[in-house]
Amino acid sequence: MSSAGMKRRVSQDLSLGAPAPGPSHLDAGGVGSAPAGERAGMLTAIFRRAPWPLTAALMLWLAAAQTVVAQESAAQDWNPAELRMLRSLQLDSLEPPPPDPSNRFADDPRAAELGKRIFFDTRFSDNAKVACATCHQPEKYFTDGLALSQGIGETKRGAPSLIGTAYSPWLYWDGRRDSHWAQALVPLETPVEHGFDRRRVLGVIAADPDLRAAYEEVFGTLPGEADDEEAINRAFANVGKAVAAFERGFLPAPSRFDAYVKAMGEGPAAAEPELSQDEIAGLRLFISEATQCTRCHNGPLFTNFGFHNIGLIQLRRGVRKYDVGRIKGVKQALKDPFRCDGPYSDAKPGQCEEIDFVRTWGVEISGAFKVPTLRNIAETSPYMHDGRFQTLREVLEHYRKAPGGGLGHQELNALELTDLQLDQIAAFLGTLTGPAPSAPPDATKSATQ
Repeated sequence: MSSAGMKRRVSQDLSLGAPAPGPSHLDAGGVGSAPAGERAGMLTAIFRRAPWPLTAALMLWLAAAQTVVAQESAAQDWNPAELRMLRSLQLDSLEPPPPDPSNRFADDPRAAELGKRIFFDTRFSDNAKVACATCHQPEKYFTDGLALSQGIGETKRGAPSLIGTAYSPWLYWDGRRDSHWAQALVPLETPVEHGFDRRRVLGVIAADPDLRAAYEEVFGTLPGEADDEEAINRAFANVGKAVAAFERGFLPAPSRFDAYVKAMGEGPAAAEPELSQDEIAGLRLFISEATQCTRCHNGPLFTNFGFHNIGLIQLRRGVRKYDVGRIKGVKQALKDPFRCDGPYSDAKPGQCEEIDFVRTWGVEISGAFKVPTLRNIAETSPYMHDGRFQTLREVLEHYRKAPGGGLGHQELNALELTDLQLDQIAAFLGTLTGPAPSAPPDATKSATQ
């Protein structure tokens, strides 16, 4: 409840007994216009000179008013360093996606339109039932709500959100691809996902006059079945580049947190209605040195896109197994013919710094996984690469306990937080939810159409 609402409520309550304190009692000292930090002392002075009939009522009023003062102070007293941090997390500070030198069609609207059609088309799968949108559903913030994603079969990890991935130098939980377009090709040929192969992908495009025309408008003549592997590979790479051009537009929408920070620029009173007291308390904890959440979850996307080991032991059907994460993923990225410095990339020498200087060994990347965005996190459960946690509270409990026992160098330190504080952080994370995207009405295409 706002301070104004609290004052009205107290005034109504007092009117049931003695007359509510009027201007002659409560506003004589300018309480209503005084800064929040001065009100408690002014109210105490008023209480001392009040006549006995109002004493009991004033005691109740003072207690309620002091609660309001404390809440207002908690909501408003951000120091300059904290304000800088809040502004750095606000969506208004997000720059346009960086250029992708490996994909010269990344910002071509024709390529994006072709990519959209491929993204929602189930004909690019062995059973004609799986599309990219099967695991990356717009209404679920481009996730699927499953612990382990389901294509033709069950995968080994969950599908992360694709929102904001245009900013990420590495794709997948383990970073086994170094570009959007290289990543987009992998599911098409993975047996448990689309279960297709590149020649069949090109065959679907060739058999559809509209798709073929759209492809050739952007990339030139589509190769035929008799063409050599080099031509097939290059055309397959073009398919990935088209899908990447479409996915490049998956950006987060403003949330209540963003409205709160924006309103802070208009004054604390304007910001107050945007977040509850528990949400503000959770935000304070989130950016505090006590939790160090922003060490990894920083910037307007709430991720540094790095890889970190947080001590996740993988249990599959009751058997302890280890998913080594990044240390294996980086080796796969380096072997990928569609990598940034590979023969099908549009990048020039010196434009692939991420892969040129990537770390390939070390205890720090053993058992490490990519830091996900926290944008819309309250709506994208389950959590972690294997979907082991169903709720944000379970995730926070893991951080509080920091159980360890995983591979490599586990980076967590146990957090000395109360149950209330965990609930407050979870409440704050809920303020990062923006409106969900929706699938274009003309997007879906199946094998029967």
